[in-house]
Amino acid sequence: MAGTAFVQKLASAVTTSSMKSTFLLGGDLSLNRLGFGAMRITGEGSWGWPPDRENAKKVLRRAVDLGVNLIDTADAYGPETSELLIAEALHPYPKGLVIATKGGLTRPGPGEWVPNCRPEYLSQCVDKSLKRLKLERIDVYQLHTVDRKVPIEESLGALKAAQDTGKIRHVGLSNVTVQEIERAKKIVPIVSIQNRYNIEDRESEEVLSYCEKENMGFLPWAPVGGSGRGSMTKSGNPLEAEGKRHNATAVQLALAWLLQKSPVMLPIPGTANIAHLEENMAAAKLQLTAEEWKGIEGKVTA
Repeated sequence: MAGTAFVQKLASAVTTSSMKSTFLLGGDLSLNRLGFGAMRITGEGSWGWPPDRENAKKVLRRAVDLGVNLIDTADAYGPETSELLIAEALHPYPKGLVIATKGGLTRPGPGEWVPNCRPEYLSQCVDKSLKRLKLERIDVYQLHTVDRKVPIEESLGALKAAQDTGKIRHVGLSNVTVQEIERAKKIVPIVSIQNRYNIEDRESEEVLSYCEKENMGFLPWAPVGGSGRGSMTKSGNPLEAEGKRHNATAVQLALAWLLQKSPVMLPIPGTANIAHLEENMAAAKLQLTAEEWKGIEGKVTA
């Protein structure tokens, strides 16, 4: 069951809430807080083209139809194919659509992710992403990781130079610590952080708290546990029974938990399936009381 049916199914669980549905990123980008991650529209293992390119484009268009105005991607997804599909599906882009991309991870082969955050390489990455996405300026460009062979100051220097020439509007970071954010901010303003975070994996709690203090957007990757054993999509996960109690799926509960957890949270669940996309987006309708969330957290962390 998906789409309208899910919204109707969730209606009984909705309570009045003051939770904001938007977030102002960087002081000038108004984002609907539930976005879309475009890693899964590529081939298996984020490698190559998807088996059905037309379906991938339909998913992207449906996401925008459902109110998504933040699409997160990276040059490493495919590599390149995610950015190319976004342009094929959505260019010329609707007003207000923000495409956040990333650079700094290379893909020598399937399942391989190798950092390269040398300044000269990142400068090329920005130019190539601009071309693939058919953009004159990238609204949010994120350093995909910290390269242990390159000081973060040097990597961010390249992104600052691209920002100074008008190729990038805002700069974000991914897979970082608070200390690394502090170092980066001395080079260029940072508007967003993308770290792994979900109801079962809260290792980045300190980073989330920092983002709240600094009013920076926090984009949790693997918001429903990724594709491994901890995925909320798999039967027998800790949220399955709780989801049934609240007329929702475990995935919806996991996404709704993130939205209520922090006003700076910008979940970016990804999928290559339109029914799953509609199910994910319906999660924004699910609002439980603080006591109910506390009870759910206790059962997941017990």
